[in-house]
Amino acid sequence: MRSTVLVIGASRGIGLELVRQYREAGARVIATARDEAGLQRLRALGAETLTLDVASPTSVSGLAWQLDGEKIDIAWYVAGVMDRAGATTPPTQPDFDRVMHTNVLGAMQTIPQVAPLVEAAGGTFAFISSAMGQIGGVESSFSWVYRTSKAALNMAVAAAQSDYPGATLVAISPGWVKTDMGGEGAPLTVQASVAAMRKTIASIQPIQKGAFLNYDGRPFDTW
Repeated sequence: MRSTVLVIGASRGIGLELVRQYREAGARVIATARDEAGLQRLRALGAETLTLDVASPTSVSGLAWQLDGEKIDIAWYVAGVMDRAGATTPPTQPDFDRVMHTNVLGAMQTIPQVAPLVEAAGGTFAFISSAMGQIGGVESSFSWVYRTSKAALNMAVAAAQSDYPGATLVAISPGWVKTDMGGEGAPLTVQASVAAMRKTIASIQPIQKGAFLNYDGRPFDTW
């Protein structure tokens, strides 16, 4: 029986490539996007689509009934936004809210709705984090709100794991990837990053529940 994969935040970049690769591998894919243009890109790949804005609590609140009755083998929370400012500039509330609502609050609101469906399949729920979210070895304050959001996401995933023992929840860094967010100077193509992350998630072990992993499966020593 083919796997069912859910990709939250799939309209471009890593999310879109996850959909493409899973569809190419024969999986059934349910994917979300905020607007019709994104939904059309996903449908063109053969995905079933749901309209979802993770930055809107009202939108996220309807996710459970849209997925009612599903068993999800692999779920991905990909949605994320980035700031660029450092600690010499105080964040404005709109900028702080934009990053935190998408990267943290959206993920925390999807967990109680999606994790039980992943648990029903004995599956894995992976959250796209970042190496910039590890606390040890920080060399700059560049993108400090984004860094803070990813550190918070890592904790949210680790904390939620105990409530869903039948599922595996992990935070995973995709590496520095050539996307709109990562820029053209990044060393990894989106295709290579996604292929490596899919391999890591496919071979996940019980001891890795709640962990923060690199795209190639290596754990981060410090959070």
